[in-house]
Amino acid sequence: MTDTPSASSLIIGGAASSPRAPLPTLPPLALYIHIPWCVRKCPYCDFNSHTASPVLPEQEYVDALLADLDEDLHAAYGRELSSIFFGGGTPSLFSADALGRLLEGVEQRIAFAADIEITLEANPGTFEQEKFVAYRKLGINRLSIGIQSFQQEKLKALGRIHNGDEAVRAAGMARQAGFDNFNLDLMHGLPDQSLDDALSDLRQAIELKPTHISWYQLTLEPNTVFWNQPPVLPEDDTLWDIQEAGQALLAEHGYAQYEVSAYALPGRPARHNLNYWSFGDFIGIGAGAHGKLSHPDGRIVRTWKTRLPKDYLNPAKNFQAGEKALTNDEMPFEFLMNALRLTAGVESRLYPERTGLSLESLAEGRTAAEQSGLLQVEPSRLAATERGQLFLNDLLQQFLN
Repeated sequence: MTDTPSASSLIIGGAASSPRAPLPTLPPLALYIHIPWCVRKCPYCDFNSHTASPVLPEQEYVDALLADLDEDLHAAYGRELSSIFFGGGTPSLFSADALGRLLEGVEQRIAFAADIEITLEANPGTFEQEKFVAYRKLGINRLSIGIQSFQQEKLKALGRIHNGDEAVRAAGMARQAGFDNFNLDLMHGLPDQSLDDALSDLRQAIELKPTHISWYQLTLEPNTVFWNQPPVLPEDDTLWDIQEAGQALLAEHGYAQYEVSAYALPGRPARHNLNYWSFGDFIGIGAGAHGKLSHPDGRIVRTWKTRLPKDYLNPAKNFQAGEKALTNDEMPFEFLMNALRLTAGVESRLYPERTGLSLESLAEGRTAAEQSGLLQVEPSRLAATERGQLFLNDLLQQFLN
């Protein structure tokens, strides 16, 4: 989405003239918790991550996270949490004791759904069998393991600290620790990667029988080492061959694509991700965390927290660095940018329910997108065609005035 205009510059499909109604019901609520430390910063990474010191300030950071959550509790409006996601950074650097105290504090403040999904991101280099058994006992019931590749030369090029054998062992250790639901993160389009290289990685991942595979192309992002010192990446024809062959291989083994880069076995899509892409709400706590919060009067506010860990831990500074209420002009783009990434899209009724705007405000752009073959002609759903998935930016352009 790097060539898409910023949401603040958009006026979409006549939405500016449409009154926004109070929301009939608030969307499901999730919690995102950001742990900003890594063993080492990867050259492709543009996330808010920082090299860890030998001793992490676990106690202080957990205290800050709970105080941060207290400031956002007003936006829960009595809803229970449907999912929690520990992202980073490398959250698995934190001890089970620290995460246990944090989860206990969160549950004291917001009720957990009976079937809550709690995901922890982890890297193979941080796997410790005893620690992961303890994580599972805390109620963490899903892992997302950052593999990226099983091939040593590719891992070295990506600046990863683990090797292929550790990656394989990590999946086995996750299962032995009691995790029957885990994701493997895998990249393609890596420096000097061939089609055979990419498919070899995928086959190895599939052999480990994860319930979910995130398979996405390496992109060069600003403010990264790779942006300033770009590696040699495969040609476009090779990238296309990798994408087509990889999707076919995943489908052959029962992994259905439900989002641009997410594939899952039946019944195993990440609920936290689905909530995000369907314009659900999420509280974001931790250094640099973002949130999206709906209010009964129709206001929808995006929030972002203080980015640097030292500032986040400074009692003299605010946790929240800023917030922005979405305008009517911005709302359609914000909704569609998320929902149309889902291969099945969303039910049309979700648009007025989650934005307070009428479906009629999308009518002109919707007709143009359908006639262009980018949007499915299906009144009850908002969903991209296969072509629309490939040219998502072009599809979104159909909704611009």
